Amino acid sequence: MRLPWEFPILTAGLHGLYKGVMEKYTPDKKFRVMSREEVRAVDSWAIEQIGVPGVVLMENAGRSCAELIREKLAGVDNPRVCVFCGTGNNGGDGYVIARHLLNAGIRTKVVLCGDRRKVRGDARINLEILERLDHPPESLDPAEAGAAARVTALAVDADMVVDALFGTGLQGELSEPYRSLIEAINALRRPIVAVDIPSGLDCDTGEPLGTAIRAAYTVTFVAVKKGFVASAAARYTGDLYIASIGVEPPAARE
Repeated sequence: MRLPWEFPILTAGLHGLYKGVMEKYTPDKKFRVMSREEVRAVDSWAIEQIGVPGVVLMENAGRSCAELIREKLAGVDNPRVCVFCGTGNNGGDGYVIARHLLNAGIRTKVVLCGDRRKVRGDARINLEILERLDHPPESLDPAEAGAAARVTALAVDADMVVDALFGTGLQGELSEPYRSLIEAINALRRPIVAVDIPSGLDCDTGEPLGTAIRAAYTVTFVAVKKGFVASAAARYTGDLYIASIGVEPPAARE
């Protein structure tokens, strides 16, 4: 396996990615590009070799997303946000996002889409923090009758929606009820911020796995994902931002 700093670069070199917390992607700039497996290798390097706990990486990732959301809602009076979380680590990022938005005084509703008992590890830590702060999530079973109508009811007053359902590890065609869940979120016709990758989009090909979130903004971590440079991906990612997780491979430092 290659080390994280050996991963390929989109065009040549780097442009500014590690100078700040976040930078907007444009095709004329130069950004690091990684596949699904390469992103996993970076996470392993940061946790196992550098010693950064996974919960710290999750905190950094979620805070970056929250900062972008605050920026995009700056002109909205009394904004409201609805965060749809899955049961994995992408959902964990969503809990961090919600906490930072609540700290900033933004009315934020969290919806856990799935069985709470499946939430484990770093995601569970952040879920329990949110609960201890007296902000427990709403519970939504995607397989329940009327789930799509409940999505609409939960997000009816939201000025922005956050997609924290699935991350880069998703492979294979989406099955029901998750296809319908994603389509119900798209049908809200609210601006959506996707966390790391629009749920349902394949990380390496940029093709939807049956269906995918159509985001207005995507905040992706560490690097541009390989599939994002595919011509069809932009209709799902919207404006793409690359955020630091707080550590960087040595060769990337300037």
